[in-house]
Amino acid sequence: MALRTILTDEDPALHKVCRPYTVFDERLWSLLDDMKETLAHANGAGLAAPQIGILRRAVIVVDGNDEMLELVNPEIIWTDGEQEGFEGCLSVPGRWGVVKRPMKVRVRAQDRHGNWFEAEGEEIVARCFCHELEHLEGHLFTERSDKLYTTEELDAMMERE
Repeated sequence: MALRTILTDEDPALHKVCRPYTVFDERLWSLLDDMKETLAHANGAGLAAPQIGILRRAVIVVDGNDEMLELVNPEIIWTDGEQEGFEGCLSVPGRWGVVKRPMKVRVRAQDRHGNWFEAEGEEIVARCFCHELEHLEGHLFTERSDKLYTTEELDAMMERE
């Protein structure tokens, strides 16, 4: 396993559509392991392959049990409700924006061996599913937010509340 460099929003790789996986081998397994280590080191809630320069459809999401869920070729198959809240991104360090997302999300994906499964999440996990899958389409949360806030501005707003 190895730590990978997380690209920032000005990198063109983050604005490209990713290709699906068709081969489930040691190369994919190594990538998923590296992504998990990189995510843990960055203390994030999710990480998509394009964030480390790999234009393939793979993401890691921390689920409701604090376990890292590997999603290969994921797609959202069902949503319910709505939530609005602050969102950040490892590729957009120090900036936050208010984003509307579904309250509940179910995804269908493949595991590292190519087996299909479904996973469901609420609140922060639902937000994370949506956020990470948008990376696979070349989009960032900043496109969904009307205004970006610095960490200092966000801290000051939270203190006032």
